[in-house]
Amino acid sequence: MPRLLAHVEGETEELFVNELLSDHLLRFGYESVRARIVGSAHSRNRRGGIRPWQSVKGDVLRHLAGDSGAAATLFVDYYALPGDWPGRLQAESKQGASTKAEILEAALLTDFTQTAAGRINPSRFVPFVAMHEFEGLLFSSPEIFAASILRPELGPSFAAIRDRFETPEDINDSEHTAPSKRIRILVPKYEKPEFGMQAAVAIGLETIRSQCPHFNHWLSKLENLPRELAYLD
Repeated sequence: MPRLLAHVEGETEELFVNELLSDHLLRFGYESVRARIVGSAHSRNRRGGIRPWQSVKGDVLRHLAGDSGAAATLFVDYYALPGDWPGRLQAESKQGASTKAEILEAALLTDFTQTAAGRINPSRFVPFVAMHEFEGLLFSSPEIFAASILRPELGPSFAAIRDRFETPEDINDSEHTAPSKRIRILVPKYEKPEFGMQAAVAIGLETIRSQCPHFNHWLSKLENLPRELAYLD
């Protein structure tokens, strides 16, 4: 059974994997599922922040090279992703959250595969770029989101934001309109790790994946990965 380590950009994503995804994915044949913020033990900032691609890729490569029974996934936000990440600039000109993410993830996997050539099976690495950031997932159920942070009166306001877009993942990418920016207009004291996890747990994986097709695609890949790796062996 493979051990899955999620390389994440911040504390919210770390909690999401360790407290919500882990129990779910263990049922699909993993020995363990846990998350770690990218960067060395000395340089990791628990508040997060997206690091340069070469640094993140190095983390993933070292992890997989050092543990032949491991698989890795990557969980970062598209919002504020640096331009040095493969596919980032090409994705900017495309329409639709899933299209942008697919271009970016394919470029990341291609670059990883080229670097790991002959040393690491690229099937052991599943990159995921959340569109447009983690908070977008919370708009999967505006009413539950509002109730979970003890602001039920904001349900209609959250729903009005959600209803302007085809999916929660399409809530867009700018300094003023990214999901977290919209939330903080309504909830100035919004604390990402605490409130984000409260909402994610209350909403639940099934609702999130039913509303967020790209997230669902990633989760389905992770569910199938143990069987695929067993077949390759």
